Amino acid sequence: MHDSDSLFPYAHAIAARRGDTLQRLFTMFPRGWPGAGLLLIRLAAAVPLLIGATSKLFGTPQNGLHAEYIEIGVGSLLVAGLWTPVAGALQAVIEVWLGFSGEGGTGVHFLLAALGVSLVMLGPGGRSVDALLFGRKRIDIRGR
Repeated sequence: MHDSDSLFPYAHAIAARRGDTLQRLFTMFPRGWPGAGLLLIRLAAAVPLLIGATSKLFGTPQNGLHAEYIEIGVGSLLVAGLWTPVAGALQAVIEVWLGFSGEGGTGVHFLLAALGVSLVMLGPGGRSVDALLFGRKRIDIRGR
């Protein structure tokens, strides 16, 4: 008996009822119009991060945190669709931080934070590096 059998004794029966396939619960990789929509959401979340960070980077003296570099990194990950759930969560944290810091445009920051959270929940879509690396996989669970 495997360790997973003792932890989840009914997992095989549940999987058998669902057609012996399991899908990743965290992200999806749709193609076509839904994939294009997720690409648009990724771009809408990343472009303001990139524009804001580069304008701060070249316009003001450096601070000790180098937050601009983090913002550029997160925006680049979102554009590429690499590590999208992690990048979306970081983007949401950055935007909530900026929203409460009083830099102005509070509503926009919270809207961008909501986009980041939605990317965490929905995933990168079919037009992303994540889809190339991890893609949809089919797992068949055979009976004993």
